[in-house]
Formats: sequence, structure tokens, C-alpha cells
Amino acid sequence: MASPSLAAAATSPASSPLTLDPIPLASRPAAAAAAPRKRPVLLLDHRSHPASPTPPFLSSSAAAAAAAAPQARRKKPHSSSPRPRWQTALSVFAKNAALLAVLLYLGDLAWRWSHSPPTPPPDRAVLEGYNARVAEVEASLARAFRMMQVQVEAVDRKIGGEVGAARGELAALLEEKRLALEGQLARLDARADELGDALTGLKRVEFLRKDELEKFWDEVKGSLGSGSGSEVDLDQVRALAREIAMSEVEKHAADGIGRVDYAVASGGGRVVRYSEAYVAKRGGILSGLLGGGNADPQKMLQPSFGEPGQCFALQGSSGFVEIKLKTGIIPEAVTLEHVSKDVAYDRSTAPKDCHVFGWYEETPGETPSSHAAKLALLTEFTYDLEKNNVQTFDVTAPDVGVINMVRLEFTSNQGSSLLTCIYRIRVHGHEPVSPGAAGSQA
Repeated sequence: MASPSLAAAATSPASSPLTLDPIPLASRPAAAAAAPRKRPVLLLDHRSHPASPTPPFLSSSAAAAAAAAPQARRKKPHSSSPRPRWQTALSVFAKNAALLAVLLYLGDLAWRWSHSPPTPPPDRAVLEGYNARVAEVEASLARAFRMMQVQVEAVDRKIGGEVGAARGELAALLEEKRLALEGQLARLDARADELGDALTGLKRVEFLRKDELEKFWDEVKGSLGSGSGSEVDLDQVRALAREIAMSEVEKHAADGIGRVDYAVASGGGRVVRYSEAYVAKRGGILSGLLGGGNADPQKMLQPSFGEPGQCFALQGSSGFVEIKLKTGIIPEAVTLEHVSKDVAYDRSTAPKDCHVFGWYEETPGETPSSHAAKLALLTEFTYDLEKNNVQTFDVTAPDVGVINMVRLEFTSNQGSSLLTCIYRIRVHGHEPVSPGAAGSQA
């Protein structure tokens, strides 16, 4: 049969808090103190909750008893029924039995551990066999590793040799191609220079128009003594061509280029001013080549006949020369000559970058003329050692007028810092027909 406290706990709501017995041990009666000690009982709060319905499985009398139990407990809290002794004894016995079982188990483990038989040592032959097998495996692995290393090194050397050979072949092929390309480029540059020279010469050639050609043909017929309606014999043309060629050969043999030189010393031209002359040391090679200290500036206006050293040397790599012409002319070109590269000892003394000026200088007592030209730049050019030693440069200034003075200035030479040699200067043009014509041309 259930105790009243258990019945009250069953009737209490699930959300009721738990409370301990508030009555201290000192305030309990002596009879209760003399009784055997009981375990504390955990009591429930039995305060009534109006919202809590009565469990359906309790009867009306049980419900009334459950409702009256909290009031009786609040009045006499010490009157709860004690726990039966057999339950207490059974609980103590169970705990002691469990503790005894644990102690017996631990003691059995300790006894087994302390009295366990010693492990027999492993067989020495087995260990030696095992060590031998391990050593054999290690030796096999070492041999395999060495073989792989040797094979890798051999493959590496083979690849390196093949790569080096391929690299050498490729370098040789590239070098061969480069040399062939450079040769072709050099030949192309030479052909381009030849083509440029040919075009330059072609530009200088004055082609005849149709009317001029017809006029020339009429002159040829007249020189041959044939009428305008008569045919010209081929032999007659050959004879005339031979005559013209001989006259041109004679003219070129006279001065080399077949153009009148108005600055030649034998015709009346002369050097009037020049920059500082170079004076070679006595007994030196240059002194012997340049005529010692008695060099004549008129050499620049005389034929040198291609002989090395027959020039006038000026100090340094820049300088000037002023020339008085034979007579007043309308300038057309200027020729600068140096020794040929076939016989030259040193061509670094040749002038390079040059400017040519011209003007008309009146002599004392001369009546000023309207056609006299003032100082003007006739042309500027660069003397090229790779071309012919006699180079002619046309006057580029338009409508210069009549001049009788020419100034050649050179600002650099071909590399010598000591001196610059001038072998010959020529000035070409034509004289004005009359003062009136000269004035119209000016």
C-alpha cells in the first residue's frame, strides 16, 4: 500500500518545484532522535493550484485526502512515516557487495600481473634470419637505386650531348645564314650605290627634245653636205661620230674633265687669301711630300697630274681659300680634286664637308655694274673618298649673276687633325655675252 507522501506526490502538478525537509535535527523529539537514523527524504511542494485539474484516475476520497495532505504537513512536518529498515539494509548490502566485487576484481588483476610467467626470449636464429632478410632487402634496394642513378646520369649525358650537338649545328647554320645575308646586303648596297650614281648622272644629262633632235639632225646633215631631202649614208654618220669623239678626247686630255676652268693659274686665276698654312717639320716625311716650307698656294690652281704631295696644306681640319677668277662669269659648277686612292699614301687629309661662296669684287677704277653679284652661297657638298678623285658639284643657287671671286670653306676633313690638303680647285661657267645680256641673266 502506498504511503500518504507518495500519494500526495502523485497528485501534485509536474511543474511543482522540489523542496527539502525544513525541520532541523535539533528540534526533533527525543523519541525520534533515539530511533534509528534514516536517510533524508526529498519532499515535493504540495501547494494547491486552482488551474490544475484532478487526475481522472483518482477517486473522490483520494482526491480529498490528497488535498488535505499538504495542510496536515504544514501543521506537523515531523509526522512523516519513516523508511522501512529492510530497504535501508538492502541498499547498504547492495553497495557493500558492489564495492567488494570491485575490490576482488582489482586484486585478481594485480595477482595475475605479479604472477604472470616471463615471456620467453625470441629465438636467436629467427632474429638472425630476420636481420639477414632485412639486410638483403636493403642491399637490393641500394643496388636498384645505384642502377637507376647510373641510368639517369647516362640519359642526362646523352640528352646533354644531343642538345649540345643540335645547338652547335643550329649556331653554325645561323652563322652561315647571317654571313650569306650580310654578303647579299653588301652586294645590294653596292648595287644601290651604283644605281644612285647612275641616277645622279642621268639627272645631269640634258635630254634633247624632239625639235632639238630634229635641229641636231639637220645640223648633222648640213655638216655632211646633204640636203634636207637627201638621205644620209651610214658611213658619213660614222665618220662624223668619229670626228666628234676625237675632239672630245682631245678636250678631256687637255684638262681631264673637258670643261673650261676659269680659276686655272695659267689662265689668270690666283689665290688671294687663305687660312693658316701648315708648316711641316724639316726633315720629316710630310716636309718632303709637301715641298718643305716653300709651298706655293698657287698649286691649288695648277694641274697636279695625280702625283701625291703636289698640294697646298692648310692647318687643322677646317679652313678656307679665296680665289680671284680670270674674268667675271656666270658660275655653273665647282670641281674639287684630290690624289687618287690607287696612289695615295694617306687620304685622311682630304676635305669633306664644303661650302662655296661667290661674289663680284670690283677693281679700283672699275665702273660698278648692275649685274655684279653680292656674296651668295653657290653650293654645298661632301667630298666622298669612295668615288672618283675628281668630283664636280653643280651650282644650286638660282640666278646668281656674274662673279669673279670664289671662296671655298671646308668645315671638316676625312680624319686628320693636323692638316688638310687641297690638290686643285676648278670653277666652271660661261662668260656673259654682253653687259645687257649679263644684266638680264643676273
